[in-house]
Amino acid sequence: MWDPSQYEQFRDARKRPFFELLARVPPSTAGLVADLGCGTGDLTLSLAERWSTARLLGVDSSESMISEALRRPAPERVRFELADLARWAPPAPLDVLVSNAALHWLPDHAALLTRLVGLLAPGGVLAFQVPANFEEPSHRRIDEVRALPRFAPALAAVRRGHSESLAFYEARLSALGLSVDAWETAYLHVLPGEDAVLQWLLGTTLRPVLAALGPEEGQAFLDTLRPLLRQDYPASPHGTPFLFRRRFIVAVRPSAS
Repeated sequence: MWDPSQYEQFRDARKRPFFELLARVPPSTAGLVADLGCGTGDLTLSLAERWSTARLLGVDSSESMISEALRRPAPERVRFELADLARWAPPAPLDVLVSNAALHWLPDHAALLTRLVGLLAPGGVLAFQVPANFEEPSHRRIDEVRALPRFAPALAAVRRGHSESLAFYEARLSALGLSVDAWETAYLHVLPGEDAVLQWLLGTTLRPVLAALGPEEGQAFLDTLRPLLRQDYPASPHGTPFLFRRRFIVAVRPSAS
């Protein structure tokens, strides 16, 4: 379903939130670090630079993404594996668990947070970033086209990404006993190229939609969506402005007494 080359078309814009998230993770030593939803693995390798003696686990549910990650030269202490993000468990408690733009694909974030916290060692850190753009014109237009009689039956079971509010994440993680740093950032990306917002969405949000529709109906879906996005996101001489909000959480589990 995932296409690494399409995803990396806007790689600089997509990786910036990762480093802004990582900058708020408290300095510490770590023995075992995981990147949940590691994609092509390049950002996982940056974790190996920060925690220079830790074992690193990069986990993704996409075979094509993991195949790309496995092609990268990496230290022996870095391992990539294909697994269901909702069920994966590490071989030992984690000192740091990072997830960049992946958890929004998983349901029931209340139960998910409980499970992820349970994977942490005492003093461990859960740091994640999720898109918060689901009510913006880009996603509302996708929902509008999804609801058309031509496409709705085939897409009824295709999960729409979602994120909860900052207050939800803070309350849930605080109730689990963690100290929480939570914030939201709105990025104004100015995207180059023709139909730039559509090209961005083709790297992420539209992947499960197109996989469910198949080539012919998928192309019809894009042909319906394209003029709507052009209307909502007019191109300027220097690119297409695209506002994108993201939510960030860094939560620290108490150390053992």
